[in-house]
Amino acid sequence: MNFIELGKKIYNLNNPREAHRFAVFLARCCLHPQRMARLEKFFTQSNILKKLADVYPFVYEQATRAFFYHKSTFDERATLITDHMKFMAENLREDFLIDVYSEKPFELWKMPINDELGDLHLVFYVKPGQRKESLMSIMFQLDDETPIYQILFWIARADLIGNIDDVLPASQAMFIGAMQGPNVDNAKEIIKVITKKSHAYRTKNLILYAAQSLARVLGLQKIFAVTNAGYYANNHIRRDRKLKTSFSDFWEECGGHLTSDERFFSLPLIEKRKTVDEIPSHKRAVYRRRFAMLDSLDAVISEKISNLKTKT
Repeated sequence: MNFIELGKKIYNLNNPREAHRFAVFLARCCLHPQRMARLEKFFTQSNILKKLADVYPFVYEQATRAFFYHKSTFDERATLITDHMKFMAENLREDFLIDVYSEKPFELWKMPINDELGDLHLVFYVKPGQRKESLMSIMFQLDDETPIYQILFWIARADLIGNIDDVLPASQAMFIGAMQGPNVDNAKEIIKVITKKSHAYRTKNLILYAAQSLARVLGLQKIFAVTNAGYYANNHIRRDRKLKTSFSDFWEECGGHLTSDERFFSLPLIEKRKTVDEIPSHKRAVYRRRFAMLDSLDAVISEKISNLKTKT
């Protein structure tokens, strides 16, 4: 493997910070030649994997850096990268994978909001800037591509981190590396409008619901999500040590539980819904509309993924 040419595809050498990262990347490759050779062997075993590594060469860099979750090892990162790409190549169409890893979003679902904001689009999305926490994401964005909420994830064997939740051998899991909200001046106003349109269902719950729906359609058996302790660099902690957002609190609120590894929560594949008796009578109409919206999202995602799956 020519590490220099590979590094030139990953880093912009006209940027001093990128040039420094390029030098560090070369040093790490030289420190782990056998590991890098195994990674290269994986990506050269089939045409689709070769193409994916060509359009998304960051898979080689991701193995060498402390990405994905706190205290990840080189071997763990290499394993999750190969697990994810193997799963994708075996289950989803080549043209879709090449497009999405070439930074072309793929729409899974949409919902009209209003004349000003337009539609809310749920898309598959891959950007190099997401590579610290994931290998893929699903994201809500507006017509003008303003990002609203996104779940960043990868797919790997459920026992990647060890048997942290009584997983079955060879079962597959979605690992959520981060959840990110909007970063625009009028974010609160936008979220308020979307929440109202979603029948009082919070947007961050909606993006998690979409991730759960996707995991089920893909036939995954588990969902794990990084905790505050597991976030790859704890970048969500301010200088005054107060959290911008607490992943752990949200995961628990959504029915998750902490695993034996404090870095990961286990999340349910299906969100538990309130029964009619649990809903106040004056809110039942709102809940019926909300559940109808979620059922529609499930149906559309199922249809879209079915059309993306490889034919067996």
